[in-house]
Amino acid sequence: MKALILAGGKGTRLRPITHTSAKQLVPIANKPILFYGLESIAAAGITDIGVIVGDTRTEIRRALGDGSRWGINITYIEQEAPLGLAHAVKIARPFIGDDDFIMYLGDNLIKDDLSLLVKEFTTHKPQAQILLAHVPHPENFGVATLRGADVVRLEEKPAHPESDLALVGIYMFDKAIFEAVENIKPSARNELEITDAIQYLIDKNFAVRARIVGGWWKDTGKLEDILEANSLVLETLTGAIAGSVDELSCLDGKVIVEKGARIINSSLRGPVIIGSNTTIINSYIGPFTSIYHSVTIENSEIEHSIVLENSSIKDVKRIEDSLIGQNVVLLRTQKKPAAYRIMAGDSSRVEII
Repeated sequence: MKALILAGGKGTRLRPITHTSAKQLVPIANKPILFYGLESIAAAGITDIGVIVGDTRTEIRRALGDGSRWGINITYIEQEAPLGLAHAVKIARPFIGDDDFIMYLGDNLIKDDLSLLVKEFTTHKPQAQILLAHVPHPENFGVATLRGADVVRLEEKPAHPESDLALVGIYMFDKAIFEAVENIKPSARNELEITDAIQYLIDKNFAVRARIVGGWWKDTGKLEDILEANSLVLETLTGAIAGSVDELSCLDGKVIVEKGARIINSSLRGPVIIGSNTTIINSYIGPFTSIYHSVTIENSEIEHSIVLENSSIKDVKRIEDSLIGQNVVLLRTQKKPAAYRIMAGDSSRVEII
């Protein structure tokens, strides 16, 4: 069995962060989102992995290399434009051959054990197995209608959903999917939709099974989903102190302080992770916060947020529910006249009190 990971999207919903960074490399609990999927696939015993790349191909290649750090072999497959998930399957045919494969969207996170899902697929041997999750707003997703464990209908972002079962971004296929992707037409948004390809299999009486995920699942395409995924993953971690914490500091709950980090006269309330070579001085870091490497935070409070590498926060009273990008400087100015002075990139959102 092989795997196909999709890492070619533009990440428009996460701009301006994704103007300078691939959305699949935004860190969750100080680990790029994409790494979680790779680790799950490797743990399932799949070692031959194709990665679909697009505009951010250089970043993705730099981050993943040849896959040897995970004990896998990576083949990069270039997609000239984001023409749909089924198009990604189509161009991966030379890599996949006639093998069964799992397709994993690189910005998705799932708690369920992939090895169990792969075993179920190989045991029942359907032409496709899809993962589903109950969601509050199914009209924003591909939606499935079931008869027992069999899928009888799929619809992409329906105005009036027949169920609350949304497609999770993980699929398993045999070679029949290549017949499907060759016989569907582009959708109204000029993409080859994977929902149309799976519906083709259903209409041709191929076996399409469903599995409802038991744990949580997050599509991390939006800020609120990134922050929620960060919280969910942080809760699963175990506290560990590899950096330095002075005697004036207080650590409460699950706190990870990575090597080279320094905590000085500060309060950290977990779950929290502090990245390598980061310095926290006279500050409060509240629950569900991830601070990446080489960050400086001084005389400030931050909670339920993610701060990316090489950023600096100084004398800021309170930050919540935020994603702070790379190389950002946030500080309270002493200049007169007093005023907010802001440089914000495209698609930024700034809330001021």
